[in-house]
Amino acid sequence: MKKILVFLFVVMAGCDAVRSTTDRVLGGGDAPAQTAPVAEVGTAVAEEVLQPKPVSARPNWVGAKTTIAGLGDPTTPGRWMQTPLVDAEVTARVVVPRTGAQAYITLVPVSGPDSSGSRLSLDAMRALLVPFDELVEVEVYAD
Repeated sequence: MKKILVFLFVVMAGCDAVRSTTDRVLGGGDAPAQTAPVAEVGTAVAEEVLQPKPVSARPNWVGAKTTIAGLGDPTTPGRWMQTPLVDAEVTARVVVPRTGAQAYITLVPVSGPDSSGSRLSLDAMRALLVPFDELVEVEVYAD
C-alpha cells in the first residue's frame, strides 16, 4: 500500500498541471536564466545567455481601464486579450472586479474605439476563473 501511495505522488509531481499550480501557489518558477550552447570551437564552447524580451511599448494610461471581454478564438494558444486599449503588444495585469481574480496577460492591439469590447483567450479566461460563455467586466492595469 505504501509503495502505491509513493508511486502516485511521483506520478502526480511530474504532471504539468500540478507543477504549474504549485509554482503559482508556492511562488516557484522564478528560476534564473538558462544558458544554451550555440557552437563548439576547439575546446571552448561558446554560450549565449537567454535574455528576456524587452517590453515593446507601454500603454499611455496610469491606473485601471475597464472593458467588457468575451471569449476570443479558442484555437489560438496562449494567455492574451485582444483589445483596442493598446497600440502595441504589452503585458498587463487584468483583474475581474466581481471576484477579485487577477492574471498577467499579453494585450494584443486590435483596431476600433476604446469603448469597444475585448476578446480573451481560453487560457486567460481559465486564469481569471470566469465562465467561457459569458461577457465579463475586467479592469486592465498598465503599471
